Amino acid sequence: MAYKISDDCISCGACAADCPVEAISEGDSKFVIDASVCIDCGNCAEVCPVSAPSAE
Repeated sequence: MAYKISDDCISCGACAADCPVEAISEGDSKFVIDASVCIDCGNCAEVCPVSAPSAE
């Protein structure tokens, strides 16, 4: 199950920098995760300062 970034995202980019498969990119108002690329490693959730990413 892919991770998803909630509206709590502050667009700091910490998650994107730590994603080993580059599944995270900057969206219009927050960062977004491409579910077809996400490998469910959880790195994004571990580094996010506001706990925005979570498993769907």
